[in-house]
Amino acid sequence: MTSVNGMTTSIAAAPEHRSPAWRILRGIGLDTQFILLGFPLGLITLVLFVTGFAVGLGTVVIWVGVPILLGTLMLARGFAAIERIRIAPVLGRRLPHPYYKRAAAGASLVRRVFTPLSDGQVWLDFLHGIFRIIPSTIAFAFAVTWWAGTLGGLTFPLWDWSIPRGPDDTDLPELLGMGDAWGTRVVFYLAVGFFFLGTLYPVLRGTALLEAWFARGLLSGVNELREQVAEAEAARDTAQAQKAAAVSAEATALRRLERDIHDGPQQRLVRLAMDLGRAEQQFSTDPEAARATVAEALTQTRETLDELRALSRGIAPPILVDRGLQAALTALAGRSTVPVDLDAPPLERLDAAVETTAYFVVAESLTNVAKHSHAAEVQVGVRRAPTGLLITIADDGVGGASLAKGHGLAGLADRVEAAGGVMDLASPAGGGTTVTVVLPL
Repeated sequence: MTSVNGMTTSIAAAPEHRSPAWRILRGIGLDTQFILLGFPLGLITLVLFVTGFAVGLGTVVIWVGVPILLGTLMLARGFAAIERIRIAPVLGRRLPHPYYKRAAAGASLVRRVFTPLSDGQVWLDFLHGIFRIIPSTIAFAFAVTWWAGTLGGLTFPLWDWSIPRGPDDTDLPELLGMGDAWGTRVVFYLAVGFFFLGTLYPVLRGTALLEAWFARGLLSGVNELREQVAEAEAARDTAQAQKAAAVSAEATALRRLERDIHDGPQQRLVRLAMDLGRAEQQFSTDPEAARATVAEALTQTRETLDELRALSRGIAPPILVDRGLQAALTALAGRSTVPVDLDAPPLERLDAAVETTAYFVVAESLTNVAKHSHAAEVQVGVRRAPTGLLITIADDGVGGASLAKGHGLAGLADRVEAAGGVMDLASPAGGGTTVTVVLPL
């Protein structure tokens, strides 16, 4: 199973129905073979690498040592690849293959030869091959001791008879004051065997992890750190892009709101002030005309309130806050001048920012459809998907829409990016327009 970040891949876990005892037995087997095989591998790599490095370094002045050093490092790289495979079952996950330097295409022979010699990861592989004997020896000693204590103690009654004892020989139970009877010896060594058996799994697990963690630190630690830094930088870049998109979307929304207020309610309020001023002058000379002017001013007031309500619905409509996204989209579709086929099944209440962004996407898209597409129908779909909230708006208009700066959908794309979502636009000339948005939940 691959992890979300793609750095590691989990080893297939034992099925859930398998008992804990089976998992312990399996762990004992894996740890034992890992430790017992690690010790001879440590001896082999120690001899090969020390010999290769000493001979190569001693003969480097006559250039014979260069290929010897290079061969030793390539050998270290091969043993490191084997070790990464070996420690996967112990750690429960595969280690990622690290980055190794490569000579550029068309590089000279000298550069191709010396590139591995300047690769830090290759030298870490080499150091692991030399010093791995330390944790391998510790782990091997504990494993052999605990297995010998377990098997020897539990099988003592089967082989005690084969030990020659003279009249002056003393056994360990007798030295401890427990007597020298055969039954006493059997009970004592069986108790020792059960002690080693009871502690066998944690001892093997601990020593195997000691050897595996040492290998991981040298063979994959630098690479994992590099990938973590890369992920952190990518997350920082994403956060900065979202911040810039949010600022851009907010500025666009404020400019549009300012323009709408200036072109609509503000002009009506100016006319209302002029009508009321004219009515005030008419009251003394022509009361009937004054009443007509006041009536017209009341009409202007109602129209201004309607425009302000429409503007407020574009920011945060009350129905969205009170009844949720489905009800708000239904009301939005009902007000559209282009017939809307709405497919929005009931959803549980989502995060307020997600609901607001989704509403804004549909509202802005329907506005663009009404203004520019010349469409006869528009289909709107909103549903929850594994990747997030999926929103699609498709019309049968003239197409030709663009996400480039200066176009109507640029601000919408910024709004979606600021919310952490992605937006895709398909708008071939004469083929209609489809806007697809995915918002994370």
